[in-house]
Amino acid sequence: MKRGPTKNCREDPRFYMQEAIKAMKDSVDEKNKSTPNPSVGAVLVFPDGTYDIACRGEFREGDHAEYTLLDKKFRTTDVSNCWLFATLEPCCGPEARNEPKICCAERIANARITKVWYGVQELNPKAKGGKKYLEKMKVEVLSFDSDLHHEILAFNKDFNDWVEEENNKQKLAKLVVNGPLQAAIKNTSIDSLSKDALKLYINKTKKVYTHDSDELITDLINKNLMDVDSKSGEIKPTGDCILLFGKNPRDKFPQASVKAKVDYGGGAEPDTESFDDAIVLVPDQVKAWIKKVVPESIDRSNFTREKVSHFPPEVVREAIVNAIIHRDYSIKSAKVELEITPEKIEIRSPGGPISPNSIEDLQNFTAISQTRNSELAYIFNLMQFMEESGVGMDTYKTLREKYNLPLPIIKYKKQNVIVTFPRTIHMTRSMNEKFKQLNDYELEGLEYVKVKGELSKKEYAEHFNFDDKKAYRHLTKFKKLKLVGDNGEPPTSNNYKYVFKRD
Repeated sequence: MKRGPTKNCREDPRFYMQEAIKAMKDSVDEKNKSTPNPSVGAVLVFPDGTYDIACRGEFREGDHAEYTLLDKKFRTTDVSNCWLFATLEPCCGPEARNEPKICCAERIANARITKVWYGVQELNPKAKGGKKYLEKMKVEVLSFDSDLHHEILAFNKDFNDWVEEENNKQKLAKLVVNGPLQAAIKNTSIDSLSKDALKLYINKTKKVYTHDSDELITDLINKNLMDVDSKSGEIKPTGDCILLFGKNPRDKFPQASVKAKVDYGGGAEPDTESFDDAIVLVPDQVKAWIKKVVPESIDRSNFTREKVSHFPPEVVREAIVNAIIHRDYSIKSAKVELEITPEKIEIRSPGGPISPNSIEDLQNFTAISQTRNSELAYIFNLMQFMEESGVGMDTYKTLREKYNLPLPIIKYKKQNVIVTFPRTIHMTRSMNEKFKQLNDYELEGLEYVKVKGELSKKEYAEHFNFDDKKAYRHLTKFKKLKLVGDNGEPPTSNNYKYVFKRD
């Protein structure tokens, strides 16, 4: 419903700025969103000075204030030649709104609004650019009075702090990606590369040329793995190329190594191995070593010589691939480490989770494809060692179904992402005090909840062919131990689910 000021305030735009700020303070937060959202108020002003207001989430959580005005309140009204005031720069760009929604800047331009005032600049990289877009579409864009900016910023402090933190993460990620691995390496040449590594690359990618051909050099140049000096014409491998195919990568990158150790237990001498070759050779070397040492691992935890069940080498190989591809090579003192004991297999990869993924995303097996080292990931993808930028989530999630093994435990500690594979489901007891209170059937049940993420009592009962009472007894015990939570629905609701709780 239009409102009418005491006079035509189109002669005094500050009135509408203040109305937008008042509306901003009525914004509704999104309850099911883990990240903060901005509070935004907007005012649509008609040529006669009458106006209406809207705030974010006024009719529905998440709806932008501009959308509420133009699409909900005045969808059938001609608003051409109107003005619009918004406390935040209208969102813009393909990531600002989910399909099929359009961004607010585009919506404003389509409505033929002639003038737009905004309070503070949009700093979220997924939504910024509204001012530039509107000006391109011949809309006049002006700013709120400077003394009003502080009030808007102060009211949105939580959101602004979050945006700043996210922007800093992105900057750090770019600094890591665009680092020395992309530069030519001094005192190197094509002769610095391993014949075996190049032959494997040619074979895996089904090329028709040889390892010492001009065609191979051209291919590596096209992939930014060889650098051509613009003055001398000299061709040198980049850091990525030395890591991938170098005869001795550690000459230039001492941290480029996988250190492996197997502890057989019972006082037996442990075996150690160091994989220092070109990293395209390492995955199969590790897999062959695993085949040799894992069946020999003896469980002496109960003073017996019972052999531990064979662990699939391809799973460890996948974890090693992830470690050497996604690790942070700027940590010069750290190496990828693989440790095998009767109880577990553990891989430690230098560097933290890669933005925008968090350690919780890794622990929940919901991490999206992302890497620090895009050239390394691209070559490994071409050689079919991994999905491009993949982080092994699909492989890990199939462990239970394919191999009857528990999911890995993922943690971040002392500059390392640590992936730990218990050797059997029952060995998970030694890794969590709470698990010691579960019998074998309960432990297997908990593992199923972990794989599913969340499920109902009915789903649990049907999977194990339990009656309702037994399923309820298991799930209630998991909740009492705080291993499982719920989705917040009332227990009597048909939508009530049990949710696995990550450490």
